[in-house]
Amino acid sequence: MSKSNSHTNLVRYIPLLVVVVLAALGAGALQFRIGAFDPHSWMHSFMGLFLLNFAMLKLFDLEGFADGFQMYDLLAKPFRPYALAYPFIELMLGLAYLAQVSPAATYAVTIVVMLFGAVGVFKALREGLDVDCACMGTSLNVPLSTVAVIENLGMALMAIAMLILYFL
Repeated sequence: MSKSNSHTNLVRYIPLLVVVVLAALGAGALQFRIGAFDPHSWMHSFMGLFLLNFAMLKLFDLEGFADGFQMYDLLAKPFRPYALAYPFIELMLGLAYLAQVSPAATYAVTIVVMLFGAVGVFKALREGLDVDCACMGTSLNVPLSTVAVIENLGMALMAIAMLILYFL
């Protein structure tokens, strides 16, 4: 890959980086408001803001998102209603994190959804599928890559960490 292509590919990840950084900063601002840094509370806020932003991007063009998601997601591929419901699942999870409603159930659903998503992305990459990641909807073009696997696994790991902390 030439230096120019490498730079172009990195530039395509800027929207993802912006969402991650803004969610992290927003979570930090919420921590500042309560006057103390609590990692568990920060993770709740980060997950909530991250999932809300991703749901919003998908909802701008729900049909377009579903078309792209069906290209690689294991459940969406044979079952379009899941592709159409997925942004609403993210929205509900984001709101549940921010409101801290039923934390254990929220963590469990997040773990299942994110691990299942990671498997689908990993399988698509292994098969050499060259499509855009539907993770940011159709308004932002981010390539389907190991970054999507890391994103899903990272969210699942954060949910696992919060689940463990919940029961300690």
